[in-house]
Amino acid sequence: MVYLNVFTFPNEDNEFNFFMNIRRTCYDSFYPFKVLSRNGLERIDFEPVTILYGGNGSGKSTALNVIAEKTGVKRDSIYNKSNFYPDYVDMCNIQLEADIPENSRIITSDDVFDYMLNIRNFNDGIDQKREELFEEYLDAKYSHFQMKSIADYEQLKKVNSARSKSQSRFVRNELIDNVREYSNGESAFRYFTEKIGENGLYILDEPENSLSPKRQMELMKFIEDSARFLGCQFIISTHSPFLLALAGAKIYDLDRNPVDVKRWTELDNVRTYYEFFKRHENEF
Repeated sequence: MVYLNVFTFPNEDNEFNFFMNIRRTCYDSFYPFKVLSRNGLERIDFEPVTILYGGNGSGKSTALNVIAEKTGVKRDSIYNKSNFYPDYVDMCNIQLEADIPENSRIITSDDVFDYMLNIRNFNDGIDQKREELFEEYLDAKYSHFQMKSIADYEQLKKVNSARSKSQSRFVRNELIDNVREYSNGESAFRYFTEKIGENGLYILDEPENSLSPKRQMELMKFIEDSARFLGCQFIISTHSPFLLALAGAKIYDLDRNPVDVKRWTELDNVRTYYEFFKRHENEF
């Protein structure tokens, strides 16, 4: 499915004309101006899966954030802006094939990290409460409690519960279970599968972070199936050779000037992996 058909960024002439018409000279950064235009990225024509590839500083994340801002998709984490960001976004243009669904979103590494951190913090709170309940159990079980008024009824129930149950049973009844803590890779993969639903535009910024090669291949299959069967469109930035090999993906190489569309096997990053394993082929 294609919702976003074409996205255009301001070129060098557009940027030059913009700065000629403003009088703001007190800024030492004009981000995101001059980031994408330096390699001639002026237009992206999208497929169900479109990938932005390039080294650090090539502008992949900048392009994704600008696209997300212009299309108005949901986002969780804050991101790097500047005083000129709204001006730049206003100069961009979009062509839609269909209305962008409300459940569309951008997912960044910060989102995944915050998700894993929240699980840990939640479990830390449960663990602290568990220790408090251990103390409550011992106090209730061995106390010389006598009910004196109706106000003591709740304490009476707690004393009777402690005296009729083992410590572990008492605590389990009073405390919700910990959210199961997975490894970083497992948590990251679960986050993607929970946030990506049917019929949506999903912008993923280097989703391979925290994922093992096996998990990257599982994510690759999940993205392929979501694009093919569930009406999803994906725009992805990545270095991962597994994600670059996504079936039918259109890949823009932001390391080239001007930016060009490439097959995944032509990309420098993939060739580096290939040549490394080729040199060590006899060791396998």
